[in-house]
Amino acid sequence: MVSPTVTQWAFVGLVAAVAVERIVELRLSQRNAAWAFERGGVEAGQGHFTVMKILHTLFLFAAPAEVLLLDRAFPAPWGWIALAAVAATMGLRYWAIATLGVRWNTRVIVVPGLAAVNGGPYRWLRHPNYLAVIVELAALPLVHGAWITAVSFSVANAGLLRVRIRCEEQALRAHCDYDERLGDRPGLRPGATRERS
Repeated sequence: MVSPTVTQWAFVGLVAAVAVERIVELRLSQRNAAWAFERGGVEAGQGHFTVMKILHTLFLFAAPAEVLLLDRAFPAPWGWIALAAVAATMGLRYWAIATLGVRWNTRVIVVPGLAAVNGGPYRWLRHPNYLAVIVELAALPLVHGAWITAVSFSVANAGLLRVRIRCEEQALRAHCDYDERLGDRPGLRPGATRERS
């Protein structure tokens, strides 16, 4: 392997920062889960959650591995565009998390009787956080030309999100008047007609 370039090390640092962010999110998720369970929270989808954790962990190793092992060059100007997309996804992600507050979780846990949240980015989309994840999984590897990681993990994530969204919507419909509060909104594409689950 050739000696890594400055931009390759910078990319490894960027991915490491995202990994630290994920660890912080998992701790927040654990605290929010405790809050939900204290109030009678019901969990669904434990099986697919394990697959999701594995996929997202592998992603954080695959992107820098592709850049270093295959000696990917920084693809200016596309790398800068991808970096801007990553920054935008972070903003959308944090907005969704802040809007949900203690009800945000990496797991599917709903508290029966609590109305589904329809403020913040949920005014326009039913799943803004998942939109952020979709864009991030494609854009983050492309910051440094790791297109194999971008394509392969985007495809795997698409299949996983079909299961995850169906599971989450079923839980919200059963316990949180979901259709009444968010049924008229599109799922992942702003301005689209409502997608069928």
